[in-house]
Amino acid sequence: MVDQLRSRAGICDVEFVSGAAAAADAPPDLFLEVAHGATRNSHWAELCAQLHGTYADDLRDFFFVNTDVGAPEIARAVAQRVVRSQPRRTAVVVRCLVPRTFIDCNRRIEPDTVAQASKSGEMTPGLQPWVQDPGDRALLLDRYFAYRETVTAAFAATAGHGGLSLFVHTYAPRSIDVPVDANIGKALRVAYAADRIGTYTLRPAVDLITHDPDGREFASPTLAARAAAEFRAAGFEVARNATYPLHPITLAHAFAVQRPGSTLCLEVRRDLLLPEFVPFRELIPDVPRVEAAAAPLAAAVLGEWR
Repeated sequence: MVDQLRSRAGICDVEFVSGAAAAADAPPDLFLEVAHGATRNSHWAELCAQLHGTYADDLRDFFFVNTDVGAPEIARAVAQRVVRSQPRRTAVVVRCLVPRTFIDCNRRIEPDTVAQASKSGEMTPGLQPWVQDPGDRALLLDRYFAYRETVTAAFAATAGHGGLSLFVHTYAPRSIDVPVDANIGKALRVAYAADRIGTYTLRPAVDLITHDPDGREFASPTLAARAAAEFRAAGFEVARNATYPLHPITLAHAFAVQRPGSTLCLEVRRDLLLPEFVPFRELIPDVPRVEAAAAPLAAAVLGEWR
């Protein structure tokens, strides 16, 4: 299973982070998935260069405000902290490189899935409505299933070893509910206007996504409790499912239902990881702020193992 864990160009980066005393062939004790890890303009440009359909120029605005800036850096920092503290441990970080602007790799998608829009307040779709070119659809689905194969192998390898899995996300500072349709770019520009943005609800600094829409818990209760305590001790506001629940259409839910006692999905507010949150442009996380967010999460993981 570990042999299947390798980076794939344009699909995902797979990084093993091993402690100084870890066995070279050890399966991972910790799996950190970053399903919305295509955060850089280069990720956008690389994919767009391979697509043949007609796409609105302002879709790049959607990309920049709807990708998990800082999540890859948090995941890697957690992995590094964990193995420094427990040198016999091994972590694996899988970062998706496919922009969710076209296909969302944290969705349950089937080969016959059709592109569709979503209404305001609904979960964003798996295959976005502007993907109409048959060749583009085939390319995106190929990348999705390659990514899904990789993260499934990472989860299985970690779970089979009795390890923990974290699904690491970041979200925009405010809950902006607009339809995901052909007018998404214009709608976002209106929403982010200086006289409008403050009317939207400010999200919690950290939101632990632990329950499904019916209130059933699909997370490790002790890991969630430890994470909440550690984040609060570090000065972060913490909520549970305040923004949305662990929805059945997500891959994170699919993994969590298999081993709910060993998983945790969470969101960290993006502006807390940046010198300044500015919409519609590439943003680079601030290293000290990333470390400040990673430290409580790493402490929670280490607390589970003690």
